[in-house]
Order: sequence, then C-alpha cells, then structure tokens
Amino acid sequence: MILLVVGADRVDAGKTTFSTGLLERTGAVGYKPRAGNDYWFDHDDCRGALADGRLYGKDAKHLAAAEGRGREPERLNPVHRLWRPAPDGGTGLLGKSDREFLVDRVGRPSNERAERDGAPTFVRNATADVPDAVADALPLEDAIPVETVDEVNEIAARRYIPAFEELATEVERRADAVVESYGDIARPLRSVEPAAISAVAAVEPGRARIYPGDRYCHACEIASSSPKDGALEKRVPDVLGYLDPIERVRLPPLGSDERTDPARIARAYSDANDALLEAAGVNGDI
Repeated sequence: MILLVVGADRVDAGKTTFSTGLLERTGAVGYKPRAGNDYWFDHDDCRGALADGRLYGKDAKHLAAAEGRGREPERLNPVHRLWRPAPDGGTGLLGKSDREFLVDRVGRPSNERAERDGAPTFVRNATADVPDAVADALPLEDAIPVETVDEVNEIAARRYIPAFEELATEVERRADAVVESYGDIARPLRSVEPAAISAVAAVEPGRARIYPGDRYCHACEIASSSPKDGALEKRVPDVLGYLDPIERVRLPPLGSDERTDPARIARAYSDANDALLEAAGVNGDI
C-alpha cells in the first residue's frame, strides 16, 4: 500500500505534519523524494546539517524520526535543493522569483547496502556565489557546475531521474509506504506505477481532500503541465480540477508542541487518516 500526500497549497500546506501523523498511525515507511530549504530563512536547519558535512532539511528529518527505523534523513530523500534569496530581488537560475538555487544533493548516503552506493553527487549553480559556510562544509570542489536550465535538464536525465527511479523501485517493494510530495508537485515519483498508489490526501491549511489513487493518477495524465524547476511538472491545483474528492475532512489547527509529536498529530487527524485508509481499501488499523 502506497499512500501519497500532496499539497493543495504551494506554501506551508501542512504535508509534513500530516505525513508524520500518518506514519504514526500506519507504521509505514516514509519517503520525501524531493525537498529543499533556504539558507537564509531555514538557517538553523542548514547549520545543523552542514555541521556534519551533510545537506538535508527538517521535513525529511521529521519523517525519519516519525517512522522510527533509525534511518538517516537522506535515506528518505535522494534529492535536496538549497536556495537563498536572489540578489536585488531578481529571478535566479530555474526561474524562481526572488530566490536562487545554490546547491543540489543527488543521491542517498548511509545505505545499509553501502558497498553498492557511492557518495552523493553535488550540483552547483555556477552563476551564484555560494556562501563560505556551505562551500566549506560540502565537497563542492567535485560538484557539477551548471549555468543554464538546459544544463540542469541534461544533468537531471543522467543523475536525478535514475535516483528517483531507484527510490520508486524501493517504494513499490515496501508493504506500506507514505510518500510526501514537494511543494505543489502532483506526482513526486512518476515512475511509480499508478496502480501501486492506493490513495491520495491533498492537504491544505484546515482540510484534506481524499482521492482514490487510480483516479488521481488518471487526472495527472490529462492535466496540463507547467514549467517548474527546469522540467515540466504537473501541479496539484491543475490536477484536482479534473476530479471530485470522495471525502473532505477538516484538519484542526495544531500548536507547535503538537506538531512535533506524531502521536498527537495522529489523534488530531484521526478522521482524515480513517478516510484515507478507507479509500485505500483498509478498514481499521493496519
């Protein structure tokens, strides 16, 4: 059973909070195929990872803690992007207004099958000034430099897509998995067979809309694409325009102490979890 959690609101939709509670409820394995954070706005999180010579964000860290398997955040998250505000409020590489891409990590270190995994690849924006703290912490002397979207797309075909395909194979082999998307991207792992996705929760502040996996994936196929992150992606709002949810469930607001406790999240969001599991063909707990 694969449960997909997507964001119907591009900023702070509540996907990670919902996903950590869902992991607590189901005992599933968690995944965040793509993630990103901002060197300025998420500086404490960046410093914590960079202090160990690593690049990951709080979303993958929270999911790893919630699943309780002792895995490193990078095991859930093969691609992580570091941003920062663009100089003079301009548009940085990859067309993001007011921010620019600095560095990507591609790959998953700390694998239990370490002999099969090499070190992750780093991709550096050669048009940006990478902060000294980042350059000192990461092995950027070996990073792949990119200056254009075309170069990003070429690297994506050689490095990013194989990393996502490897993760998709792993996800499909799991008995139960919760996959959290990135931003408002509709399908974070397009190589996962649509038939393998049991149900989808589209989360936004105050509510979750529940969809059967097959109908949601069909809507993804017919929805229009938008240029995003150097590739054509389907956005959740565009997809949801093609289908009606089987249920709309209210999500109560949670305090900061509740949002850090998966058990309390699971209790607060029990109605939404019940609806999602019912859509997946599961009655009661798993």
